[in-house]
Amino acid sequence: MPSIDVCFSPELLHLYNLKGKAVVAVDILRATSTMVTAFAEGAAQIFPVMELEECRDFARQGCLTAAERNGIKAEGFDLGNSPFAYMDGSVQGRDIAITTTNGTRAIRLSEAAEEIVVGAFLNLQAVADHLAELGLDVLVVCAGWKGQFNLEDTLFAGALVERLQEKFSKENDSALAALYLYQTAKADLLGFLRQSSHVRRLEHLEIHKDIAFCLRHDVYSVLPVWRDGRLVDLKVKELES
Repeated sequence: MPSIDVCFSPELLHLYNLKGKAVVAVDILRATSTMVTAFAEGAAQIFPVMELEECRDFARQGCLTAAERNGIKAEGFDLGNSPFAYMDGSVQGRDIAITTTNGTRAIRLSEAAEEIVVGAFLNLQAVADHLAELGLDVLVVCAGWKGQFNLEDTLFAGALVERLQEKFSKENDSALAALYLYQTAKADLLGFLRQSSHVRRLEHLEIHKDIAFCLRHDVYSVLPVWRDGRLVDLKVKELES
């Protein structure tokens, strides 16, 4: 039986051997939720990068550029980190380069894995189904906040553990802790998270709508995966083949 484990911060990745594993990179508020939404709205490819200048350079290749720092859209870029900014038809068929405070870093630091999947509550079941089909050991990499633990990414990890618990063993106590947290919170995720540091930080920016949307389960069936230096929607690739 394959196993599932949870890394609470990219700063802890050095403790894990990623070789041969499937990583689920998650930044619920809001990077991975936004990437999932972008693919659902027809984006062609997404290039997650860590630095603002690197992201800006992609504009010369015809990409839309998206950048966020500390919850705020960075100046001089086409898009920020709100999923609603990707719903007006402008990303249909377009390539997007994106850099965020936490989420893109979690993805790029996981490149040693056999598979990298971008996860969110929005595509939770699609992620669970793909992992069950792969049959690899799984590590959920929580983006956290500037290297520190956060609650919302851990709750997603717990939700994924819950959906896979009949087919995957729990590798360490981190998976069990995430599961227990999610089971405690799932009846009212938004209420449970209201006192969390990142929700309070984002609510200060008056983006309540984003927070509520990012906590919705199974809205989309898209499946962003890392392929050759970019993210593609595996569901689209399967249809094309």
